[in-house]
Amino acid sequence: MTRFIHDQFSKDYLEELLKPFGTVQAPSRVAAEVKEIDVLFTPIPNQTANLATLGILGRMATTPAIFEPFRNPASIDEIGDCISKLLEIKSAIQREAKRNKIKIPEAEIPQLWILTPTASKNIISGYGGQLKLDWGDGVYFLPKYFRTTIVAIHQLPSIPGTLWLRILGRGKVQQQAIDELVTLPITHPFKRVTLELLYSLQQNLRINQNIETDDRELVMRLAPLYQEDRERARQEGLEQGLQQGEQQLILRQLNRRLGEIDISLIKQIQGLSIEQLELLGEALLDFATVADLEAWLSQQQDTTNQ
Repeated sequence: MTRFIHDQFSKDYLEELLKPFGTVQAPSRVAAEVKEIDVLFTPIPNQTANLATLGILGRMATTPAIFEPFRNPASIDEIGDCISKLLEIKSAIQREAKRNKIKIPEAEIPQLWILTPTASKNIISGYGGQLKLDWGDGVYFLPKYFRTTIVAIHQLPSIPGTLWLRILGRGKVQQQAIDELVTLPITHPFKRVTLELLYSLQQNLRINQNIETDDRELVMRLAPLYQEDRERARQEGLEQGLQQGEQQLILRQLNRRLGEIDISLIKQIQGLSIEQLELLGEALLDFATVADLEAWLSQQQDTTNQ
């Protein structure tokens, strides 16, 4: 369960950071088999000027890309599976080009970025991974025609340019990245949405009884930030903005989990208070059908009317 929670956070996080710069599909189904790519990104031409804000993550997004983030260290087989999905995507693009009698430039084939908290020397060397001076530590490029890079997040230097990748690390690496995130100016374009996603992650982890030590420490780190943020917002009269942010996050999670939500249900969700939205954020992981959501909303309405 916690792995699913972290997987969903990673997809939502990358989607939110990258969607101003291109088309994001998270997840994207590979037609050849029942396989899903975590995040498939296609940049919008001439809209990459502000990508530098995201450091090396932004640099990765200057060309078509596949992002496969892992909460636990990616195994040999998991890396091989990621590469096989890239090859299937490449074959599909080439088949489409052949039907249309056009030639696809190599630069339009996505680059695969495997984001793993750690990677052993054995795995890196086994796949032929090599560092490049202009990318720095922790970024291992496989031989050219693999179009694949393994990013060992815990090896990345603690500099501003790696912050948005270190958020996807774990343990002390992730906690330090969160500390750095908090110190960014309130006007930073990605601070607010990242904090909201982290708060949602914290709420989802908190309701699970059996979580790992890293997750327990993450919950403890985020809890006071969440309370301080909410209290500050209330004092500054930002309740409406917070409410809208909560609504957007929850609606996106519900659409991922249950499919397209009816407009009548969306209106009911938009009418919930921040406290009710937070309760919905905790409850939605237990929803299997839209009927579960309807029952929950009905229960909230009954409680309000009492």
